[in-house]
Amino acid sequence: MIISGAIICDINGERRCDVRIEEGVVTQIGENLSGDQMVKADGCYLIPGLVDTDVRLKDSQLNGTNLEKLSLRALSGGVTTALLASDSTPRIDNEITLEFIQQHRSLRNGATIETALSALNDSGALSNIAIMLKKGSLAVHTSTLNDYNLISRIAQYLKMADKTLFYKAEEKSLIESGVIADGAIASQLGLPGISPISEVVHVASMVEIARYFGIQIVFKSVREPRSIELIADARKAGIAVECEVAIHHLFKNDSACGGFDTDAKINPPLVNESKRLALIEALKRGDIHSLTSLHQPNSDVHKDITFYDANVGTTSIAEYLPLLYTYLIKQNVIGMPKLVQLASYAPAKHIGLNTGEISVGSRCDCVLFDPSETTEVPHHHSLYKNETLQGRVVMAICRGEVTKF
Repeated sequence: MIISGAIICDINGERRCDVRIEEGVVTQIGENLSGDQMVKADGCYLIPGLVDTDVRLKDSQLNGTNLEKLSLRALSGGVTTALLASDSTPRIDNEITLEFIQQHRSLRNGATIETALSALNDSGALSNIAIMLKKGSLAVHTSTLNDYNLISRIAQYLKMADKTLFYKAEEKSLIESGVIADGAIASQLGLPGISPISEVVHVASMVEIARYFGIQIVFKSVREPRSIELIADARKAGIAVECEVAIHHLFKNDSACGGFDTDAKINPPLVNESKRLALIEALKRGDIHSLTSLHQPNSDVHKDITFYDANVGTTSIAEYLPLLYTYLIKQNVIGMPKLVQLASYAPAKHIGLNTGEISVGSRCDCVLFDPSETTEVPHHHSLYKNETLQGRVVMAICRGEVTKF
């Protein structure tokens, strides 16, 4: 297959070339290539497939139907690899659960589904980390731990296996009592707020863990500018910590919760406008290292209720690339090569995958994106419901399989 006339965009920049792809591998890049199967792509971007490492299933229920839906929707949003967070039901903490997910790993016309391993099992004890990593889990995932003996043992396993810790910094006592970020909107709505310190204090402590043990930590879905400052300072000191931010915290602020709109109830909660703008500035200066759609869909029964009682989460992965293009590229926040860096290359590197470049000899998990078309957001429980986004994924190549949309 030859894709002709596209703008090839990867971490190295943009160029307009033809690309020959055979059995999922790029075999030739040049001008005026010819062959039996030609795909005209004038005006489209050909980019490496996005990699999203903070994805959850509908209602957090781990079953075959939900895995299949996630796989199909992820690919339509430009995501060729989706990594499941481990806090599903059942929790991803044993070989049986891992094997079940791996059976659904490569569904036809869908994204590749990988998984992180929960550091702890349901009883609060350590999972069998060494075996689970050998069996195919790509990273270890946990939220805040206050038991530093457990943290030390987890760090030792990570050091031995040379794997990354995905860490969600949150003070659970505050998260459980609050439903929205502390501030004016919380006061207006009469809802209990979540203090910024719930994230910041645990980022600070885990930076020291990363320094002491020499492990890499990716802080997941960071929302506080102060946390980003701490991570940036640690990196300058040579500590292997990185900052992931969810697109929702860049694109929306806590006013989206007005009218008690439960679709804006996410975890971590949306921040105020001044903090949102600070996150945008952090993105521009390079202090945010990866992005996620923070996809966490819910059934009506968990959203069409009071704000206080509603589940956290919104659906977003099916529109991931159009959302990135509309809110970041069209608004001149960053350029396309930087987008590939943030949403493909960096998250892939966190889980030991190599993507972000389109070059001869490379595996071509990639997507064709037409910026002249539009994408509607039909889902009634999306934070972006009724919006018309700029651009549309028109084709994806994943594991050598071509899917057209």
